[in-house]
Amino acid sequence: MAKKAAYKRNIIKQLYFGSPLSCADISVLTDKSLPVAAKVLNELIEEGSVVETGYASSTGGRRPATYSLRPDLMYVVSVAMDQLICRMAVVNMHNQIVGDVEKIELTLPNNPNSLKELKEHLQNFIANAGVPKEKIAGVGIGMPGFVDVKKGVNHSFLKSNEGDIVSFLEAGLDLPVVIDNDSSLIALAELRLGAARNKETAMVINISWGVGLGMILNGKLFRGFNGFAGEFSHIPLFTNNKMCSCGKSGCLETETSLLVIVEKARQGINAGKLTGLKNLSFEHPEETANAIIEAAVKGDKFAVELFSEIGYNIGRGVAILIHLLNPELVVLSGRGSGAGKLWLAPIQQAINEHCIPKIAENTTVQVSVLGHQAEIIGAAALVMENFDSLNTLPDKSSVDHLLA
Repeated sequence: MAKKAAYKRNIIKQLYFGSPLSCADISVLTDKSLPVAAKVLNELIEEGSVVETGYASSTGGRRPATYSLRPDLMYVVSVAMDQLICRMAVVNMHNQIVGDVEKIELTLPNNPNSLKELKEHLQNFIANAGVPKEKIAGVGIGMPGFVDVKKGVNHSFLKSNEGDIVSFLEAGLDLPVVIDNDSSLIALAELRLGAARNKETAMVINISWGVGLGMILNGKLFRGFNGFAGEFSHIPLFTNNKMCSCGKSGCLETETSLLVIVEKARQGINAGKLTGLKNLSFEHPEETANAIIEAAVKGDKFAVELFSEIGYNIGRGVAILIHLLNPELVVLSGRGSGAGKLWLAPIQQAINEHCIPKIAENTTVQVSVLGHQAEIIGAAALVMENFDSLNTLPDKSSVDHLLA
């Protein structure tokens, strides 16, 4: 019985990421024989967990039926954090956000109460989410910093004297909780549901208040020895004597983040640059960055120049990645991807100038279609990636009731 329940969870997981799938697809993806896959799939259909959605494309014979999850089978609470803002959403089994994304100002640096505040915000959000708590499969959280996934801790933020982050939140929410670095989750979203799907080697750059990186190697998310791989922001690339948030100077982040764009906008406006951003308020970094992105997309010359300069510097970092890892794809994702194709020309210029042409000739740079929602999508994907193992919590009921 336990083995069948585990196999059902595996099918649910495959359908979440690959829907619609045929029975033959499920057989291959779950490494089970076709009769076994068909039997358990039929049970899921009878239970109302899975529905038939049509037929696959014809390959010369009878077209196989395809199947998807019922969208309201269960839900995931998805949390996307950066150093200043926390966004929370409910995601259904079709990767759709249910209701509104709740946005909360939650400062992480120098805030000893940040973890308690996060727990309280999550408790309120779940209580008012409009979905039954018993139908929530788990809570996925993306956060900046050095996140140790195995130990459930963040060595940079959300520190607590009351145990690790995961145990603390699980006790307060009575739900399974999984955490990961924000850039890793953005890369997971791109790998499973976005531009890097079916790619063997891809670099996913998270353009935000820093410039993070998720690495996809051999078709899988690469985390390094203890989970800290991908600190793209801290490549020591400049001799600018600018202090980085990591305590070093000259890091890539000091010339490439959205905070740098905000500061350069302030300096340019104070210097009398001709721009439609004259009345820009600098009280809230998020609103300011969004306004600058919007102005650039609309063609404001000064704003475009800001993205050209920052994009070129990001491109210098990308050139290093290309020389080291020879990726087939570089995806520009995260908050800053809202600037769209404005990033492409300056990044490509830097690649042209700093890369050996033979190494770079087959690397494509593109802007994510997931955009600023990538971390929310990735946090939900993290729960479903681990759905096989989200069986029981200490002194809590099994998640198998979700499939009953």
